[in-house]
Amino acid sequence: MSILKYLFESKRTVVTLVVIVAFLAVQAICDLLLPNYTSDIVDVGIMQGGIEDAAPLEIRKQSLEDLELFMPEVDTDIVSGAYRESKDGKTYILKDSASSAESIEKLDEVFKVPMTLLAAGELNQGDSPADGSGADTPTIDIDKLRAGYEAGAVTKDQLLEIRRSAEEQIGSLGDLMTDTAAVSYLRNEYKAMGKDMEAIQTDYMKRAGGRMILFTLCSALSAIIVCFLASYTAAGICRDLRRKMYFKTLGFSLHETDHFTAASLITRSTNDIQQIQMALVLIMRIVLFAPIMAIGGIIMVAGTKSGMGWIVVAAVAFLLVVVIGLVRITMPKFKMLQTLIDKLNLISREILTGLPVIRAFCREHYETDRFEGANGALMKTQLFTNRAMSMMFPFMMLTMNGISITVVWFGASAIDAGNLQVGDMMAFITYTIMIVMAFMMISMISVFLPRANVAAERVNEVLAMPQSVTDRPETALVHKTGWTGKVAFDKVSFRFPDAEENVLTGISFTANPGETTAIIGSTGSGKTTLVNLLPRMFDVTSGSVSIDGVDVRDISQHDLRDLLGVVPQKGVLFSGDIASNIKFADEDGITDEAMARAAEIAQATEFIEAKDGGFASAISQGGSNVSGGQKQRISIARAIAKDPKIFIFDDSFSALDYRTDRSLRKALAKALGDRTVIIVAQRISTILGANKIIVLDEGEIAGIGTHKELLETCAVYREIAVSQLSEQELAS
Repeated sequence: MSILKYLFESKRTVVTLVVIVAFLAVQAICDLLLPNYTSDIVDVGIMQGGIEDAAPLEIRKQSLEDLELFMPEVDTDIVSGAYRESKDGKTYILKDSASSAESIEKLDEVFKVPMTLLAAGELNQGDSPADGSGADTPTIDIDKLRAGYEAGAVTKDQLLEIRRSAEEQIGSLGDLMTDTAAVSYLRNEYKAMGKDMEAIQTDYMKRAGGRMILFTLCSALSAIIVCFLASYTAAGICRDLRRKMYFKTLGFSLHETDHFTAASLITRSTNDIQQIQMALVLIMRIVLFAPIMAIGGIIMVAGTKSGMGWIVVAAVAFLLVVVIGLVRITMPKFKMLQTLIDKLNLISREILTGLPVIRAFCREHYETDRFEGANGALMKTQLFTNRAMSMMFPFMMLTMNGISITVVWFGASAIDAGNLQVGDMMAFITYTIMIVMAFMMISMISVFLPRANVAAERVNEVLAMPQSVTDRPETALVHKTGWTGKVAFDKVSFRFPDAEENVLTGISFTANPGETTAIIGSTGSGKTTLVNLLPRMFDVTSGSVSIDGVDVRDISQHDLRDLLGVVPQKGVLFSGDIASNIKFADEDGITDEAMARAAEIAQATEFIEAKDGGFASAISQGGSNVSGGQKQRISIARAIAKDPKIFIFDDSFSALDYRTDRSLRKALAKALGDRTVIIVAQRISTILGANKIIVLDEGEIAGIGTHKELLETCAVYREIAVSQLSEQELAS
């Protein structure tokens, strides 16, 4: 159901699904008609020489009169209304008005008994049909009866009494033997009329074969259309799923991202959705088709009146037991499979990104063992599921071959008893195999469906994940222009979801435009968490964060982040070139002059110009082809080029040498004089000139003031300063 719901999420897919079902029905009907034509070719085309019905298309006058001897008056009237006399007066020809299927069926019943009686008479005269029909039928001497009737010695009632007596004996032969005897009589009649029996047989074969070709082409065309529609629909659904996953992930706060992990989100967006796409195609192409074929096959089998329907019931019951048993065994493993893929992706990603550290600490063997452990666990689970599901095919083949043997065994007895024809037995075998094949198709794709169902649940888990950071309704959002960038934290407390203790408690301070506000503290004191509250990477647990007096929760996330220029603790660059990374905020709106100015302020011009391509120099994925300091300077230039109202530098100078750090801070102070600047730093030397320094200690403010003020009033700050600065620097 996790997969099927995707097919009913839009009217378009529902309409497509209806069209697919219609074409599948056409394909099934065409396929189900083919065994009947095969049966007819054997029974009618070969065994009966191409003669389909007991009702003759043309018959000699004398032969018709002989047949009418044994017909009651009602039947004689039917025959008289159905035939007209030929121009030469020697034969009677079937009227066009009597050539409908209903009329032919009625005439068959009229002619069947008289023809069987006369076929027995011919047998007595030594003109035995080639197939031996009539060997056990009651025999009469038609010549004597005709002469007696014409002389008045035999009355109509006596003839009808002979018919009734014969009918009792014929009834014990069965309809099949009676039909065969009647057709045998008609074949001899056509021969006596000089008709080309070979041409009749060939003509019938061509008609039946032509219909089979037509239905085969129709089935093939329907299958092609269904395959196209199924593939197109599945691809479209999964395209939309990837889009939903992408935008949903973009809206995640750091809490949701950490909950799923990046490796898992990548797996869900790629491998899991690929599994869903494959399953959707199989559902529309096979799962919907198989029941139609199975039901149609059962209906056709029931129509054969062979008495062997119990074989189908037994086969289907056996298959259901096998399929249900295997699915119950493998389902837990399929659920485990996707988790193991997540784990393998996570380990692979960690190894690839941490390769220099692994080599530096000679941990190649440990990481290899860790990878092999995850890889081996995945392999063992896949082997278990594949081995379990591979048992299905032998069971299917056993069932199909067993059905064929059983049908032939019991069908041969029915043929011997005259209750079944060879072609009917062939059709029964074919229909039975079709029914089994329908269940076989469902069982074969049961290899994919459980795993795809797990994948769908994993995707739905992401899509259903509530976002902890959301925009308020449009009516509640503040739309304002002319922002100055004044930032205020008012009694802010924050704890991570499901955590028992606050990370930040009672934080209150103001960062004014034109000033630099620095945040410093020991590792784990909550510095990065604090500045992440401003762009709403998290929302405060209590208190408020405001810009120009407006709570950030009352501003749309897009408008809020448009006011901010954030340089994260770890510089992140994107594949492309230096220019595209600096212009990342607005590639069309940021001019080359603004880009060059931002690079100059960030002290990046020197190393950029030293490259052969300058600003067009390539940046590889993650910025792996530039140093840490260069990466930080490009990240700083990116924020400056955006020209926001508020700058947040989250320990963004840690990879810079002291000379570059000092030059960069001077350039920033000159260029960003009217902007609000918030700096998170580990080094006191970076924030000596800050207008306001906030000292954090275990999530609380230990002191606020300038460098000199804090040296005198804040023990925590002085402890940090003593550890980093010389006595001379402290004194100055």
